[in-house]
Amino acid sequence: MPKFTTYDGTRIAYHLRGDGPPLICLPGGPMGASAYLGDLGGLTAHRRLVLPDPRGTGDSEVPDAPASFRCDRQVADVEALRVHLGLDRFDLLAHSASGNLALLYAARHPDRVRSLTLVASGVRAVGIEVTEDDWRAAVALRAGEPWYEEGRAAFERLWAKEASWGEVLDAIRPFAYGRWDAAAQRHEALTRAVRDQALAGAYYAHGAFDPAATVAALAGLAAPVLVIAGEYDGGPAPTRAAELAALFPDAELVVQRGAGHSPWVDDPEAFVRTVDAFLDPEVRTVVVDGVRLA
Repeated sequence: MPKFTTYDGTRIAYHLRGDGPPLICLPGGPMGASAYLGDLGGLTAHRRLVLPDPRGTGDSEVPDAPASFRCDRQVADVEALRVHLGLDRFDLLAHSASGNLALLYAARHPDRVRSLTLVASGVRAVGIEVTEDDWRAAVALRAGEPWYEEGRAAFERLWAKEASWGEVLDAIRPFAYGRWDAAAQRHEALTRAVRDQALAGAYYAHGAFDPAATVAALAGLAAPVLVIAGEYDGGPAPTRAAELAALFPDAELVVQRGAGHSPWVDDPEAFVRTVDAFLDPEVRTVVVDGVRLA
């Protein structure tokens, strides 16, 4: 796989999949390698996906300085990738925790972003709080599922601070997907396998975010923005995703029906249709009852 050298000499790997104009896709986790993104539900039929492995993950080198894992410091890695690819402006997609990184990049380099797609995006960078009430509402939507009672009880232990995320994770995994079927279980296992949990704290280390400054910078972003939220997601819930979309002068919110935190897994066709229509300026679309029609 190809690699490039970033600002501090670290060699960062990236993977290329599909054909068409390039789309740089930042994996979440935080600090997860890009393998779990796969082909993003078949988006490779329309776009050439550029899938970097964040420093210290996947096929990328581990840097000498642990402080360089902090989210704001990885903005320089995204910029180094842009320069390496020879792109003046580019389309950027980010999933989950890497939404924070994409937001910081867009705030620091607004003229380099042609479009920004935020999928189940993290919102810490802009000071939006994901609350316990958000999660309670999301959990309640799954009543009737065979795994609901066990999962809800695990969440109650978590909210009461009687258990950590790690202790309840097995019981709450199904809530991340629209359907807890074989495809979702395979994807969840891969997501866990490529994520370095030990680095998550370094990603969110103190000083990573200045929400007021980031919000002010994003208010002047000229690039169009697509915010995709899963109907069943609690972090962020669609209401928080709407708050995120409202920060941009040109943004659209799409809530994918029946989807959780990885909407390309729950309904690949709906996900690809939405993203492809957004990225293609020749396609005119309208959203009717939460469904994007081209």
